[in-house]
Amino acid sequence: MSGTVSDGPGSGGDLLGVRDGALLVVGDVVTDVIARHQGPLASGTDTAAAVRTVPGGAGANVACWAAHRGCAEVRLLGRVGEDAAAWHERELTASGVLPCLVVDPQAPTGTVICLVDTGAAAERTFLTDSGASLLLDPGDWSDALLDGVAWLHLSGYLLFSEPSRALVRVALTSARARGVPVSLDPASAGFLVELGIDRFLASVEGVDVLLPSRDEACLLTGLPDAEDAAAKLSRHVPLVVAKQGSDGALVARSGAVSAHVPAVPATPRDTTGAGDAFTGAFLAALLTGAGPEEAAREGCRAGASAVELVGGRPPTPG
Repeated sequence: MSGTVSDGPGSGGDLLGVRDGALLVVGDVVTDVIARHQGPLASGTDTAAAVRTVPGGAGANVACWAAHRGCAEVRLLGRVGEDAAAWHERELTASGVLPCLVVDPQAPTGTVICLVDTGAAAERTFLTDSGASLLLDPGDWSDALLDGVAWLHLSGYLLFSEPSRALVRVALTSARARGVPVSLDPASAGFLVELGIDRFLASVEGVDVLLPSRDEACLLTGLPDAEDAAAKLSRHVPLVVAKQGSDGALVARSGAVSAHVPAVPATPRDTTGAGDAFTGAFLAALLTGAGPEEAAREGCRAGASAVELVGGRPPTPG
């Protein structure tokens, strides 16, 4: 492949039906520092903001939303530093997730500064220090992690460092050997540009479900139209669900868009983690027997809930 998805046929396989087992998410666990400000930042001086520190990370957020939306058992493999390991474990457990956190003896827990403009779109900009989160490597993987697992989800952030890219290859091979379906969320259009489209597409060979944003789908295909991009990606990956924000979601299989799911109206406060909420709810619905279109509807509902909250996680029970 050279730069974009080819037009050749994709693999098939029916992913539907109730699946008896856990969802295993492998991905990033980070600390989010969210600064909500009004209007443009004032260069060289102060800008008033409401600042909160909350648990985050795309992989961890997906796991929490999947548990929140009814997935019976959700496990998470991630890597954190000693500085915040106990806090993150408590927060994940409180959200109904079974954490399997590797504690890095040297690197600190990843930190993301989320700058959120409190205007109508509540758009956010990330400053990312991945820290320990992208130091997961094949040594952190064990085939036993898939015992009792019905679905494996990989955070796309894992593809943005060589150690965690190697882990992705090992996890994919292990899942394929067991017949466990695998989904992946590309995670970041900015990092995709740095990684390179060819390397990304080679890395996702064998993935069953791809959940890109509109920008990511267009970037991966070189096509300006999201519907065309989703259709083209579905020749490479059996099922593509392209998240469109306020325009809902597209479901594509076998080179064609099969459904356009409308968004659920919401009043945004913070769009951080909205895509993660969609993915978590989508996977929870699939695992309880929903088809892709209905699962995408659940994803849109969760995304609408997420943008009305501050931070990327659902409220914890109690």
